[in-house]
Amino acid sequence: MSETTGPEAERGGSPEAGEGSTADVPLAEGAVSAPGPDGQPRKVSRRFPLFTRDTARPEGGGRAAAGDAPAPARQWPLLSVVSLVGLGLLLTAFDVFRVGTLLIGVALIGGAVLRWALPDVGMLAVRSRFTDMVTYGVLGVAIALLAMMAQPEPWLVIPFLDDTLHYTI
Repeated sequence: MSETTGPEAERGGSPEAGEGSTADVPLAEGAVSAPGPDGQPRKVSRRFPLFTRDTARPEGGGRAAAGDAPAPARQWPLLSVVSLVGLGLLLTAFDVFRVGTLLIGVALIGGAVLRWALPDVGMLAVRSRFTDMVTYGVLGVAIALLAMMAQPEPWLVIPFLDDTLHYTI
């Protein structure tokens, strides 16, 4: 057990603090440090002590390509989904509503498939793999169905949804 003296003691850190340590972050007024195994404050926290102190990186949130690859290549899954959504929005702006919104839905479904199939998808990973897949998939299917059901001359007619819409309005 080492005793902390000098500037480290003023900051709430320890002399053994390595890289990534918060020992050089000054304590704010009323801040509480996380206690170490010896019960002494070691790590500085700016957050209220009852809340979560850290957030885990999403599963699969690593780079999709090697670290020496250029930035766009490392994030190709996210860039492909965002590019398709952007193209869909552009088509929608140019009055090709049904095709544009269908492309947005397909892009989100593609994001769900990429999240399921690839071990690392970069910044496409926001939450856990399951939550991301469900979120992208449900939103993609909903947008695609709504695009196909849009008036006039819908490509898809689902009677119970049509009745629900008429009874609620």
